[in-house]
Amino acid sequence: MRRMRAGATAVALTMSVGLLAAGCSGSSTPTATSSTTGGTSDKPVTVTWWHNSNTDPGKGYYEQVAKDYQAEHPNVTIEISAMAHEDMVTKLEAAFQSGDAPDIYMERGGGELKAHVAAGLTKDISTASADVIKTIGGSVAGWQVDGKTYGLPFSMGIVGFWYNTKIWSDAGITKAPATWDEFYTDIATLKSKGIAPLSVGAADGWPAAHYYYYFALRECSQDVLTKGLSTFDFTDSCWLKAGKDIQEFIAAAPFNDGYLATVAQTGATSASGLLTFGKVSAEMQGHWEPGVMQGLNDGKAVENIGWFPFPSISGGKGDPAAAIGGGDAWAASAKAPDEAVDFMNYLLSDKVQKGFAELNMGLPTNPAASGSVADPTLKTLLDFRDKSPFVQLYFDTALGTNVGNAMNAAVVNVFAGKAEPQSIIDDSTAAAALE
Repeated sequence: MRRMRAGATAVALTMSVGLLAAGCSGSSTPTATSSTTGGTSDKPVTVTWWHNSNTDPGKGYYEQVAKDYQAEHPNVTIEISAMAHEDMVTKLEAAFQSGDAPDIYMERGGGELKAHVAAGLTKDISTASADVIKTIGGSVAGWQVDGKTYGLPFSMGIVGFWYNTKIWSDAGITKAPATWDEFYTDIATLKSKGIAPLSVGAADGWPAAHYYYYFALRECSQDVLTKGLSTFDFTDSCWLKAGKDIQEFIAAAPFNDGYLATVAQTGATSASGLLTFGKVSAEMQGHWEPGVMQGLNDGKAVENIGWFPFPSISGGKGDPAAAIGGGDAWAASAKAPDEAVDFMNYLLSDKVQKGFAELNMGLPTNPAASGSVADPTLKTLLDFRDKSPFVQLYFDTALGTNVGNAMNAAVVNVFAGKAEPQSIIDDSTAAAALE
């Protein structure tokens, strides 16, 4: 399960710990239920639903959720298309351009959402989903434009390092690194034991770019970071310093052989697959990683997997407790029937969100489901998320497609040794000039 990119307008989206707590901890807000639109009828209607949970248990769970809803609403037929993330992104962009978008799709917020709203592609659900919006609280803020709500976030998480605790302990590493100095020592230790420290799906771009996002988050102050992302201002020296951190990191040769051609999540030889089957010791990925690994492992949970946040950097101006992350939200295309929004509301109900959490499909936003997160490692991530003073949306999503893709491509070129760190600044600024 992975985030998607589809827009072109820039906006910086950040979430304080208060907003996260409002959306993901206990509260006295109403319970999310279905049938809140007030606009549904008994006439036969088909609702098309696209998502990226294309392996079990997520795929099967969503099929059952649709069946349960249809049993209560016999006039509604839910047509599901479950596909690999990158395929979904490509098809969704084409569907928007052709005017044949699915009724329900995954929306990432930030610049992407603003572009969709400006183009009249996404339905305003402020009234139809009012009860659900109250239930999930502040976490919905990232899917609001000019005071109106266009998406219902169903999972909110952060990026960090997933690692094989047995491999690390067998190598003599007894604790996760808190600083990059410690991490470099651990990387050297793993390599001395003949172990590939990390995998990265650089062929897909965004997994490599995440490293730049995090180095910038640690090097830049919060004010500089948020201003830079909202105004395309990358002139502060911290942005270049983050690029130089990338160059230093690559020089340590921490990744699997052939990492530039490695995809993120598809198959045993993907970055996630290499961690799943013990071919590397760790991977930096989002909260979706346990579900991806389980899907690659024939539906069985992978043992001996721990999690730790991106380490601190000596001299960095960013808060070491800050995080890169974001969420996944359900949104309705502009022409979607009322029943589509009603089904979206059902997807945020206590029952559905609890099942979602129990299967480790993500970190639920309905507070009634917070206690249902079954994976102990995900609970560690959830605790860090809730205590974080600042969670910054993925840069490419915050910046919008044009600038975000330019930044990602430049980062990959630095990973490949084809460009200097300054190119990240130059290419991003050049793309912004065309906005």
